[in-house]
Amino acid sequence: MGDNLRDIPEFIEREMGESLQARLDALGTFKELGAPDLCHIIKVNVKPAIKETSSYHYVSGIDASSSASLAAYLNSLTYAIDESHAWFSKGAQWRIRSGVYCCYNAFSRVDVRVEVKIPGGVESYAINVRGERQEATAAIWQETYMSAMLRSILYSDDANYRIPGFRKLDPIPDVSAQKRFFEAAEQLFFKGSLLGSNPEIQLPTIVNNHLTAAIMKYCQESFRFDLAVQFFERLFRLEPEVASLLAQSYIGTDEELKAINVLYDALKQMPQSYALLHVQADFLRGKGKLEMALRLAKQAVNLAPSEFITWAKLTEVYIDLGDYESALLTLNSCPMFTFSERDLQRMPKAAKAHLPIRSDIDLSLIDDETGREHEADPALLRLPAPSLRGTFSSAYNLLTRLVSKIGWDELLRCRSLVFVMEEEYRMQKEAEETMRKGSQAKVMAHHGEIEVPNRDQLLSPNGTPIPIIKISTESEREREQEEAEEEARAKAVEAALEKAKEESAADDNADPSMEDIKLDDLSIHSDKDQDAEKEQDEVEADAEAETETETETEAEDKKTEEEKSDEVIVDQAAIKSKQIEKPSIAAASSSDDEDNNNEEEEVELSFSFSNKRLCDRWLDNLFMVLYEDLRQYTIWRAEVQHFRAVNAPYRKSGTDWEIYGDLATRLHHREEAKDAYQRCAEQKFSAKALLRLLEIYSDEGNLHRAMEVAIKLCVYQERWYHETI
Repeated sequence: MGDNLRDIPEFIEREMGESLQARLDALGTFKELGAPDLCHIIKVNVKPAIKETSSYHYVSGIDASSSASLAAYLNSLTYAIDESHAWFSKGAQWRIRSGVYCCYNAFSRVDVRVEVKIPGGVESYAINVRGERQEATAAIWQETYMSAMLRSILYSDDANYRIPGFRKLDPIPDVSAQKRFFEAAEQLFFKGSLLGSNPEIQLPTIVNNHLTAAIMKYCQESFRFDLAVQFFERLFRLEPEVASLLAQSYIGTDEELKAINVLYDALKQMPQSYALLHVQADFLRGKGKLEMALRLAKQAVNLAPSEFITWAKLTEVYIDLGDYESALLTLNSCPMFTFSERDLQRMPKAAKAHLPIRSDIDLSLIDDETGREHEADPALLRLPAPSLRGTFSSAYNLLTRLVSKIGWDELLRCRSLVFVMEEEYRMQKEAEETMRKGSQAKVMAHHGEIEVPNRDQLLSPNGTPIPIIKISTESEREREQEEAEEEARAKAVEAALEKAKEESAADDNADPSMEDIKLDDLSIHSDKDQDAEKEQDEVEADAEAETETETETEAEDKKTEEEKSDEVIVDQAAIKSKQIEKPSIAAASSSDDEDNNNEEEEVELSFSFSNKRLCDRWLDNLFMVLYEDLRQYTIWRAEVQHFRAVNAPYRKSGTDWEIYGDLATRLHHREEAKDAYQRCAEQKFSAKALLRLLEIYSDEGNLHRAMEVAIKLCVYQERWYHETI
């Protein structure tokens, strides 16, 4: 049609100007870099009877350093109007009457707009979240330019920033644009913390923010670390913490000695910077000096305990060292943050979408059919791991590294060693509750707080006895019997302990190592004694027999010192096996001071799990996510082996193979992921699968296959208006 733009996507509005109003309403929701630039145009026909239309599209990579550059882009759209030809004459002619370009300033939190009237003038202004107009000063234009550049660089390949009909241009097309970018970045460098940071960082700093991330990303992807060195050297004179970025740039240029010297000088000035310690730790990990890297990672955690990245770095070092139990404990200590979605604005439903295809694009290379999810196995589509974001995604990656190192069974064993399992926790709680009830009953009985009057003492006001109706006495007798047995057992154990200590002190040939044994030490460390563990099962089997045995032992006069020591250990093993008797014994031994020691009793009730931690809910959920991934992976590999054994083809849909490739990638099975992505690419066009294959082929040095994949990806990018180099 003649009213559409040629080779440029656009969405036709139902009501004129509704996209601009939607953007104004969304300004207050932008938290970081903001939404992509919005270009809104109004088109009119030369015939007055034809109604004018309005449309909009998203764009990035435009030079937003002045109103003139934005007005030039709007003016360029006038040459992109599609002309429809009729028989022997031209069709209805359309032209752009006016346009508005909106660019969000992430520093000042305003939306800078340029209105162009054709023919006519150009007007520029800034709008705040309240809809009030402000003057667009030179400082605001510089901030607006940098905001647009950061969005173009950081979100160019971000999966969370995908918008249909998003036109992406090259933000730095030449050397002059590159020079202008670094000059603006240097002037706004110390405002970078206002922009926010990656989801894994809670508090943005001078060296951890979107501005520094964009600079490092551009230098890494263009292999121009020399630009980063020149840029950060100037800033290092003003801020010592910039040494962390400068050292990374030196390492990128293979100047490791300079990097170490810079870190050394900076740490003398700022020993409290965890960013400097992290760069040093990564360098030492690369050199195999893991013990030194561990000390630095621990120091970084002490300096920034509320940051996820410090705990994650310590977990990585523990995994490298092979200390998997400490790695699990450290991972459990990571502070987790809620993931904030990218700043995007909600648009009203468009009346029509125009997504043209350029005439020079060979569509035979890209059979792009994205709506094939219905072909996939529902069990694969329901896997929860792909939906993880932010710190949870990073923590899951560490967990998959662990399972790739030691396997699922060993991971579960480590988990049971460092975390309290549900069954253990339930038994402990039941034991503590039983212990509290028994302790309260004994205390009240000891102090005489329970006085049950005789039947004859219960008289009414007129002197006649009050009749007592007994509903049931079975529960009372059972409770009294249990309390009596418990008290007798406690007294027997206490007497045995006292007698053992007295006889041990009287005997000159006694083992001196047993003289200072305390009840707490025995209860905690008796699990290391093999004899105590054997006797423990016998005590649990028959509690009444244990009480009789202890009473007989108490009556004997002559025993050797070795038998006395064994007797004490057996009694303590019985206490630990029940997990409720040790606190009762401790309370009975100091019953005279019980009223003053209630708090100590409460603390000692939880003694048995002093060497374990409670697993956080989010980590428990990640274990279940990992289980689902491993289950589907195991089923897949078993099916592959079975079909190979019977010499039959193993067929899956292209979407299934793509999901299997992502699954193998998450679980760090590189060869299986490569095979799945190749099978996916054979059955359908998948940009994700081709991008993964490009990385794999590049790492393997397979240049021929890498170039084939790169050509297809370039065509795909051009098809969807990604005009970047």
